[in-house]
Amino acid sequence: MVDAKAVLEGGPDDLPERIVSVSTPGIDIKVPFRGGYEHFKVTSRQEETSQGLLPVYEWWERTELPG
Repeated sequence: MVDAKAVLEGGPDDLPERIVSVSTPGIDIKVPFRGGYEHFKVTSRQEETSQGLLPVYEWWERTELPG
């Protein structure tokens, strides 16, 4: 089985990965980062990358973990 991947657009400039694995393509994803989560929504766009043509997910909010 080939891992589905996506391109992350927006969010923190220092987010370590911009191409990530996606467990369920087409579903919004959240990325753990600096004590919280960065949330990305799927778009209808695609981007040509070094790993092929990938769907683009756009940042839309951050949530903080308690504590």
